[in-house]
Amino acid sequence: MATRYWIVSLPIQNNSSPSSLWSRLQESISKHSFDTPLYRFNIPNLRVGTLDSLLALSDDLLKNNSFIEGVSHKIRRQIEELEKVSGVVSSSLTVDGVPVDSYLTRFVWDEAKYPTMSPLREIVDGIHTQIAKIEDDLKVRVAEYNNVRSQLNAINRKQTGSLAVRDLSNLVKPEDIVTSEHLTTLLAIVPKYSQKDWLASYETLSTYVVPRSSKKLYEDNEYALYTVILFSRDADNFRTKARERAFQIRDFEYNSETQESRKQELQKLMQDQERFRSSLLQWCYTSYGEVFISWMHFCAVRIFAESILRYGLPPSFLSAVLSPSVKSEKKVRSILEGLCDSSNSTYWKTEDEGPVSGFGADADAHPYVSFTINLI
Repeated sequence: MATRYWIVSLPIQNNSSPSSLWSRLQESISKHSFDTPLYRFNIPNLRVGTLDSLLALSDDLLKNNSFIEGVSHKIRRQIEELEKVSGVVSSSLTVDGVPVDSYLTRFVWDEAKYPTMSPLREIVDGIHTQIAKIEDDLKVRVAEYNNVRSQLNAINRKQTGSLAVRDLSNLVKPEDIVTSEHLTTLLAIVPKYSQKDWLASYETLSTYVVPRSSKKLYEDNEYALYTVILFSRDADNFRTKARERAFQIRDFEYNSETQESRKQELQKLMQDQERFRSSLLQWCYTSYGEVFISWMHFCAVRIFAESILRYGLPPSFLSAVLSPSVKSEKKVRSILEGLCDSSNSTYWKTEDEGPVSGFGADADAHPYVSFTINLI
């Protein structure tokens, strides 16, 4: 699928017709740039209105196109991110049941959704309002999804970080903890390369440590987790002495109900994340199609309005869609210019034959209306 297209319109001269101009364009492209796909871009007879209304509308066309294109790309990027998370990437997006590029190259105006007798300003404003609402909905839905992801990531970090900061509940079993009226069990975080020092010294860090009571429960790249049993009344003193030797005593209290509650919380967050991801992905598929359909109708209004202002009334122009390769762009521009009236071509050129900025252009001006749309 091509990702970049030109939508252009060429003026139809008095001694010509749309069909003959189309034939000449097809023949020229086929002969001089055969690798450039070419399609008719059929635009109905829209309501012209006044010259002043067209001029006022033209000021907003480029800005609105950038906005609509931006929303389209946001949704597409969101789809790609969501699909990447799931590990399933769809072959291609569709619009109204057909591939994206097919909808563009076979564009048909939707009279039911956009009545051709409506003022152009009304059509453009309606499209902008619709796209703005979709963008707002996207922000809300993405925020909901990211909120659940953030909560889940925070829990995962606690369970996968170093022993100095991670949640220890899944590393400690009930039988590892000895508690009684006088005894307590502390959890020590010992630097990995200080384990010999710990085993040699923990019994002497305070007076009331149970001999040979320390047991290693877990080890990561930086630390090892040890238990130690001592008299409860000596716990604070032991913490102080351990800290002096660079051993960290972590506060921990085993509670089976808390453990179960944490498991349920984690499971619920995982289910919520998948539910939000699935819902957001389905919404993005649908909304991308809606945005793209509106975008193509906007492009039709844009090419119509700019062609009237460029060529005058009554409407007499041929619009087309092309997708030239980078190496063919210059040749295709030359072909398009050659099909324009010579006086018109002269008007849009400076003395040194360089293009000048003209009305309605979002790039270099040409003696025909042209703008580029990027599908990705």
